[in-house]
Amino acid sequence: MLVLEIEYLTGVVFAARGPESSLPDWPPQPDRIFSALVATWGAHGERSDEAEALKWLEKQSTPVIAASEAEARTSALRFVPPNDPKTGKSGNKEILPILRRRQPRMFPAARPHDPVIHLCWKDSVPDEETLASLKQLAANTAYVGHSSSLTRCRFLQSEEPLPLMAEQPRRRVYEGRFDELRRDYQRFSESGGKIGRPRPGDYVTRTPEQEDKTAHSSFSSDWLVLEHIGGEMPDIRAAALVAKEIRNTILSGYQQSGMENQISAVVSGHTSDGKPTSEPHLAIIPLTFAGFPYADGHLLGFALVPPRNSHLFEDAGFLQALRKVAPLRKQEERRSMQWEGTERETMRLRSFDLRLSPTFEPSKASLNSRLYTREARTFATVTPIVLDRHLKEKGVEREEEIAAQIKAACRNIGLPEPEKVVADKHSAIEGAPSAYPSGNSPEWMRWQVPASLASRALTHAVIRFSEPVAGPVILGAGRFVGLGLCRPLDNAEDEA
Repeated sequence: MLVLEIEYLTGVVFAARGPESSLPDWPPQPDRIFSALVATWGAHGERSDEAEALKWLEKQSTPVIAASEAEARTSALRFVPPNDPKTGKSGNKEILPILRRRQPRMFPAARPHDPVIHLCWKDSVPDEETLASLKQLAANTAYVGHSSSLTRCRFLQSEEPLPLMAEQPRRRVYEGRFDELRRDYQRFSESGGKIGRPRPGDYVTRTPEQEDKTAHSSFSSDWLVLEHIGGEMPDIRAAALVAKEIRNTILSGYQQSGMENQISAVVSGHTSDGKPTSEPHLAIIPLTFAGFPYADGHLLGFALVPPRNSHLFEDAGFLQALRKVAPLRKQEERRSMQWEGTERETMRLRSFDLRLSPTFEPSKASLNSRLYTREARTFATVTPIVLDRHLKEKGVEREEEIAAQIKAACRNIGLPEPEKVVADKHSAIEGAPSAYPSGNSPEWMRWQVPASLASRALTHAVIRFSEPVAGPVILGAGRFVGLGLCRPLDNAEDEA
């Protein structure tokens, strides 16, 4: 097989998953590495034999990546000067360093446990001339990712079996990628750097044989957290209405960017004709202080939870829309979505003032997605499940009807049917409010839900599977606005 060995000489890798991401792109994906080789080709004379070698490489099957784990470094916001300004006839004051503009930049970085990675193309055997050209390109490639990610690269042929740690990449190159990168660079140069940035390579769809044996829901474990940084956070029982408001705000970002006709059903939850989609789409869930001693259930933020394998957070259109509605605020050195005391119909005409900041690195333990996504046999609801159908039975038959609906809700998100469901008014998670108040309680103690769900019954539940399943587990008719959100239970005492 053909192998590309890359060693990061400083032991640190600077590369972001996307333009607005604060997460490092580790391990580096084949499309990023291929782009680095093409950049080397362009910087070293655009030799025809090297161009043919790159065109041969893009036609090969998707390589696997053998790389160690890595620790993400904290990504602080930096303000850096743009490219050198042009003075013009009358001069430009920004030519002086002290007067130059500063633009915000993030430099996500990872520190791998082993700085050497290998890309392996199984059954790919280049001829001598092609291999020589590839070796020359690799030898001249000084960095992969940011220019500070210094590398030593070499191509070689190996008869060894695939490394045990080899895994399928997230993105790949394809035939025609070389010419596409050339065209993008040409447009980039002609526009002065304003247009022509290449799109990522194609996303790799994993086959069932490539997935692990653990059952997963239709929701992704990769979340974008909206951390509360200012204003008054509503009560957890109004979280579904806030989630609807957040979705509407993101959709408005598409409209402000002139992309109202490009809104994906993954984001909106509706097809192009305005009908609800039957496919999984973006869920917006509340993150609360719950499940800890003395927890009181107050809201700390929300999370955007896309469908599995949707790659939503690497989609250029979504990121552009998010930038529109979450502008960078220099005084805080972070982006934030803001609602300023305006009465909104989705909040039942209640005015509120709130600021949420999108981040992949939340500051509080209760905002850690791992609390919800790890494997477990038993889960309990933090927010009550909205049942999919109206209840017809009474007494014991009613309890069986509720359990049957919750089992069906598990199947609806791709999980196996649980072996046991215990429904109750109260949650097994400390700090989570009851599904409904007692008869004499004030109105604000009731869960507020969108109008389309107002007539449905709500219930908490403890759900046990015969084998461990991986979260997130979000169930019922209100799952896309954060109702039916479950947490794993840790031990036998919790399960009891």
